Amino acid sequence: MEKLCGPELPFWVANQTLHTDRPDLPECFQLSVLSWIPCIYLWAVSPIYLFYLKRNSRGYIMMSIMNRFKTAFGLVLWIVCWTDLFYTFHELRHGHSQPPIYFITPLVLGMTMLLATFLIQYERLRGVQSSGVLFIFWFLCVLCAIVPFRSKILQASSQSEVSDKLRFTTFYFYFALVVCELILCCFNEKPPLFSNVDTDPNPCPEATAGFLSTITFWWFTRLAIKGYKMPLEAKDLWSLNQRDHSKVMVPRLLKEWEKEQAKARSKQILASQGAAFSKPPPSTTNHAIGGGGGGNESSPEEVEVLLTNQKAASHKPSFLHAIIRAFGPYFLIGSAFKVLQDVITFVNPQLLRMLIAFTKQEGAPDWWGYSLAFLMFFTAVLQTLILHRHFHYCFVTGMNVRTAIIGAIYRKALVITNAAKRSSTVGEIVNLMSVDAQRFMDLTTFLNMLWSAPLQIILALYFLWQNLGPSVLAGVAVMVMLIPLNAVIAMKTRAFQVEQMQHKDARIKLMNEILNGIKVLKLYAWETSFRDKVLAIRQKELNVLRKTAYLGAVSTMAWTSAPFLVALTTFAVYVTVDENNILDAEKAFVSLSLFNILRFPLNMLPQVISSMVQANVSLKRIQAFLSHDELDPNAVDKKNAASEFTVAVANGKFTWAKEDSPVLHNINMMVPQGSLLAVVGHVGCGKSSLISALLGEMEKVEGEVSIRGTVAYVPQQAWIQNATLRDNILFGQPYNEQKYCCVLEACALTPDLEVLPGGDMTEIGEKGINLSGGQRQRVSLARALYSDADVYLLDDPLSAVDAHVAKHIFDNLIGPEGALKGKTRVLVTHGISFLPQVDNIMVLVEGNVSEMGSYQELLNQNGAFAEFLRNYALEDITEEEEEIADEFEEEELYPEDALSNHTDMVDNEPVINEAKRKFIRQISVISADGENPRCRSVRRHGCSQKKKMDGQEKTKPETEKLIQAETAETGRVKSTVYLEYIKAVGPALSVFICFLYGCQSAAAIGANIWLSQWTNDAAMNQTQENVQMRVGVYAALGFAQGALLLVNCLLCRAHSMLRAAKFMHGNMLQGVLRAPQTFFESTPTGRLLNRFSKDVDAIDSHIPDNIDIWMRTFWYTLNVLLICSALTPMFVIVIVPLMVFYWWVQRFYVATSRQLKRLESVSRSPIYSHFSETVTGCSVIRAYGRHSAFITLSDLKVDDNQKSHYPGLVSNRWLGVRIEFIGNCIVLFAALFAVTGKRDLNPGLVGLSVSYALQVTMSLNWMVRMSSDLENNIVAVERVKEYSETKTEAPWEVEDKKPPPEWPTHGNVEFHDYSVRYREGLDLVLKQLSLSVRGGEKIGIVGRTGAGKSSMTLCLFRLLEAAEGEITVDDVKIAEIGLHDLRSKLTIIPQEPVLFSGSLRMNLDPFDKYNDEEVWKALEHSHLHRFVSNQAAKLELECAEGGENLSVGQRQLVCLARALLRKTRILILDEATAAIDLETDDLIQSTIRTQFEDCTVFTIAHRLNTIMDYTRVLVLDKGQIAEFDTPTNLISQKGIFYSMAKDAGLVQ
Repeated sequence: MEKLCGPELPFWVANQTLHTDRPDLPECFQLSVLSWIPCIYLWAVSPIYLFYLKRNSRGYIMMSIMNRFKTAFGLVLWIVCWTDLFYTFHELRHGHSQPPIYFITPLVLGMTMLLATFLIQYERLRGVQSSGVLFIFWFLCVLCAIVPFRSKILQASSQSEVSDKLRFTTFYFYFALVVCELILCCFNEKPPLFSNVDTDPNPCPEATAGFLSTITFWWFTRLAIKGYKMPLEAKDLWSLNQRDHSKVMVPRLLKEWEKEQAKARSKQILASQGAAFSKPPPSTTNHAIGGGGGGNESSPEEVEVLLTNQKAASHKPSFLHAIIRAFGPYFLIGSAFKVLQDVITFVNPQLLRMLIAFTKQEGAPDWWGYSLAFLMFFTAVLQTLILHRHFHYCFVTGMNVRTAIIGAIYRKALVITNAAKRSSTVGEIVNLMSVDAQRFMDLTTFLNMLWSAPLQIILALYFLWQNLGPSVLAGVAVMVMLIPLNAVIAMKTRAFQVEQMQHKDARIKLMNEILNGIKVLKLYAWETSFRDKVLAIRQKELNVLRKTAYLGAVSTMAWTSAPFLVALTTFAVYVTVDENNILDAEKAFVSLSLFNILRFPLNMLPQVISSMVQANVSLKRIQAFLSHDELDPNAVDKKNAASEFTVAVANGKFTWAKEDSPVLHNINMMVPQGSLLAVVGHVGCGKSSLISALLGEMEKVEGEVSIRGTVAYVPQQAWIQNATLRDNILFGQPYNEQKYCCVLEACALTPDLEVLPGGDMTEIGEKGINLSGGQRQRVSLARALYSDADVYLLDDPLSAVDAHVAKHIFDNLIGPEGALKGKTRVLVTHGISFLPQVDNIMVLVEGNVSEMGSYQELLNQNGAFAEFLRNYALEDITEEEEEIADEFEEEELYPEDALSNHTDMVDNEPVINEAKRKFIRQISVISADGENPRCRSVRRHGCSQKKKMDGQEKTKPETEKLIQAETAETGRVKSTVYLEYIKAVGPALSVFICFLYGCQSAAAIGANIWLSQWTNDAAMNQTQENVQMRVGVYAALGFAQGALLLVNCLLCRAHSMLRAAKFMHGNMLQGVLRAPQTFFESTPTGRLLNRFSKDVDAIDSHIPDNIDIWMRTFWYTLNVLLICSALTPMFVIVIVPLMVFYWWVQRFYVATSRQLKRLESVSRSPIYSHFSETVTGCSVIRAYGRHSAFITLSDLKVDDNQKSHYPGLVSNRWLGVRIEFIGNCIVLFAALFAVTGKRDLNPGLVGLSVSYALQVTMSLNWMVRMSSDLENNIVAVERVKEYSETKTEAPWEVEDKKPPPEWPTHGNVEFHDYSVRYREGLDLVLKQLSLSVRGGEKIGIVGRTGAGKSSMTLCLFRLLEAAEGEITVDDVKIAEIGLHDLRSKLTIIPQEPVLFSGSLRMNLDPFDKYNDEEVWKALEHSHLHRFVSNQAAKLELECAEGGENLSVGQRQLVCLARALLRKTRILILDEATAAIDLETDDLIQSTIRTQFEDCTVFTIAHRLNTIMDYTRVLVLDKGQIAEFDTPTNLISQKGIFYSMAKDAGLVQ
């Protein structure tokens, strides 16, 4: 430096700088180091920055006034700097030579200013609105210029006049300009031109935020204030940043995953051939990447090398690699911040050492202490800003990973084979999307700890070694010993977690079935049996949770006591090893603060590891799902243009899963263009399977299938989306009014629209709950017709509608003269009457084509078909054709579900329109249809008056919605909710637990105060006398803390909170099972399941965690403040404003973040509802080729969810920066007061208060975070409580009114003036019915739709309660006895055959009341004996979810077997014959005639011929009895019954 500055200007003068009360830096130091720091920074950063700007352009920004000023100032600065330079030359010419530094510094500064000016302009051209690089540069310039600023004034004041006037002036010019630049740099430029920000109604301010705003997250403040003033709503949220959208994220992951799969496949081939195989086969996934149709649907080459011998694990594609490659780079930016932060962490303990040394030194100048205090503050602030940048990057990565995983799973679910679908139920896949994707998200946030924790540990140990020497090794040994303990605990916890997941899956699956089949449970009075099943699974789950809690308690204790144990062993060893080792304040408290730094990585490591372990389980689950086989897109040849047959199958052999036996054997069929083929056969002979095979849904074992042109598919059970009726029919096609009207006409839907409250804009509930079975089937047909495809595959669409509607549809739609003439149609049917009109008939018997030909040919062949017809043709069918046709022309067409016959009821009232509309709007949903997503009603009308209340009513705009929107509570969580939870835990226990936390924290503080006393011994030189006592007491206090903690954890987690969880789940389950039927119609299953999975999970595991951490941090913070205040009473003055600020920030944060969480959870359910809807209807979606539209829809829903999730993330960062600022202020003031009170405080106490203050930031932060988490999670208590308090139906058993056990003995049923309505305030459905039925009578109930047929049966079971009048059964008023007593004594065979997953035996007899012999007998009578005895498992045959593995007809027979087992005196048949071919129907009827001979039977008739031989027939019309007599009498009366019989061709 001497060469640069010359001998007169020394570089460093100790007396002038350190050891004086007015310190100043020498001029040489100022000119060199201080001037060069900013320059070095800018020149180092600019190459990287310029490269970055070159790559990323956002459009350019117009030259603004501010920009002109910035540029001008930059140029002036350059001139100012070079003025100095030229002045030095000028002096040189006048023989006044200066040292070289006077040339170098102005030159360098000038160049740097030019570079800065260039950057200002270049940034403007690249669209940068606010520059961090330049901000830091100007900030450094100002910082470095402050010292010369002061020293120049000091010099001027000490001398009489300024020696170097020009340089004095230029410097102050320079200073003023740099400050101006810094100020200008804080403001933002206008947004760049040509950027797409403008289109967005509510863009995220992050994109346009300035540098300062970005690092402090200031841009979020506006939302925080808004959220505090009033609860946020979805419309207040910002749009998602472009880069976080699904359409960007999902393809990115899928691209990598496909590379992985291709790699795995080529490895597999290499392995299987044992030779090099150079060409990796193309991917077989057929995802439509992005939303816009399949961009890369590559054909799978024949690479199906089945490696039976070596399914080596190494050939599995790794999902992890795909994730790392897709999201790693962005994540690494966050990691870079983390490295920086880790290093800065260790500055403060060094400063603490200097501070303690300063308090010991007698004559040290005060400014040392103050500058140390401010340095501590600055490093802490810097650390805060860097840390939260790091977190922001990590959390955003986590969010993106979740988006991508959900998208990938959704896309996969659309293309997996049926075999794969069997192995993952809907519930499990939804779990993959919710739980497992969430786990990945949680992991990414802490993943950096994997390398950061060891780094921090190594640094801490290095500084400790410097401090205490080899004694540190004792402490390290303790840590190392704790690691295996934790590893064991983590392993065990993981095993328990997997087990708990299995129980949870099982419980949710069962709940799903219970909710889907709730109506059947109620009708059979089976609730208790199923409740016990759920509770049994729940108990297992709780037992696992309890074990986890025990482990958790031990590990918490180990890790909380770890820093203390380490300190204890280290200090004890240190003082005992050598007499001369004295533990003074400096050593003790610096070591303590280092141990405290150690505590975080040590705490986090096991958490990260266990979180990795969980994510690993999830990874395997997701990987397994994504590796499932996919449907071969080329199973059906769509290209074939050569043959004249539109649909052709040659030697087809099909199976549902590769390992199953084939269902269809050598199928050969040719369907010429434009012909109509009917497929007939018995139940379970493979008719529906044939249609699936044509769609490519089955595994093709051998043969060829080809279909020419587009396909429309109508499944046997209509699949209806939760959308408007019009959307269901259009199904993504553009709306064309004329075509649309023709479609409605052909499908007989026009009359229904008049009845639906919103016409075709009525919102349909999930699973089409507010349409009757017939309406759903017709909507499904309308969708097919509207799609205008070339080939129509119709799977028995006519069974679910009434006979005359079926005829209308056949004539106008399917038949030779229908709307589809000229299209190729394959129709599966049971209705014989249509067969003469079809072109060809194909008869299936047990998976084989037994015969095929036209109607006449088959009759002439005299084979199975002719036999089948002869038995069932009631007349010569041809005659009846013309007759019915005539009647149709007249007014006789009653479409199935038209409520048209309600008109005359209100015609005589003045406000006809209003009343009629009101009535129709209110007729609410009753019989919840669609008991199971996949076994949708095959038949139901009757209560078709359940319509969705929505749509554009002219008369009354505020229409009711059937499915109420999920209530998101707003505002603060009420204290009653907390009280509710405390009540569940036990009030006395709760108080005791709080007290224990207090004691534990007192012990911790005691130990540290004792340590500070111990270090003061050093000053008094009394160290040797009482080492034993000092160490002993210190140890005792520490162990007390550990023991208290353990007791607390066990009491809290393993006992009381689990008890609360059990109690709350039990109550909710009871509440839901006791809820009346209407509750289930207005509450979507998804929402109920969400309560049973997500909210129960929160109560099980999240709330206890939150409470535990909150209590610990609360007491800790309290202690810090108490200690600081006790030592320096001045501190109290500072605490007050800080706490006010703290409270204020926390209120803002909690209000906003709570609402964001709620919005997030409300927007989460639609993702899953839409998903389960998609999975249910994926065959329809595939048939119509609508994948990409559904994928786009799902992405939209996910983005909507992330829209509320992202501000939630930012709110945490926003809070963190502000709270940590408060913590940093506490550090600052603790240090400042320690400096001012230096005279009265001993070093031990200074060390104590400052090292505590350094820790407080963390606990303040956790405390707010936990308060808010607790508020968010405690909402679960509120939500669970809401459903445990639903309005219940009548009691299940009434003790004092129990009927005698053998009741009813005769089966007499009487209605006395009986009226009923669906809900309060609606019109009556049955009016003043009076009738009496003697025991043993067989009654048929008929009537047009909406006449109240089904309502009558519902009344008998009291699913509807009487409005007036009463029903008596054998002289017992049914309204007075318990529901179970009543329902268990009646038997119903419902319309929809609902089965539950479990054994067949459980489905027949859930209470195990009957022995095997009786069960077999029932099966024999219900004609299932042969089928069941052929199964290997016999009665233990597993039924799939919803009875999927039985055909609809077989399920119906199982329901019959149930009825036979119960064998009560009263039997009700609700149109149970819809899905069954005539033969089985006959079997059922004959069974009922023989087995229920002496019982009273009510049949809601669907095919009139079944009731022609009944005792009497009841004809209902508009809820009143129209006719009631024997069938023969009624026919002779020529009334309504006669006209219906005539329609059905039973009378001439």
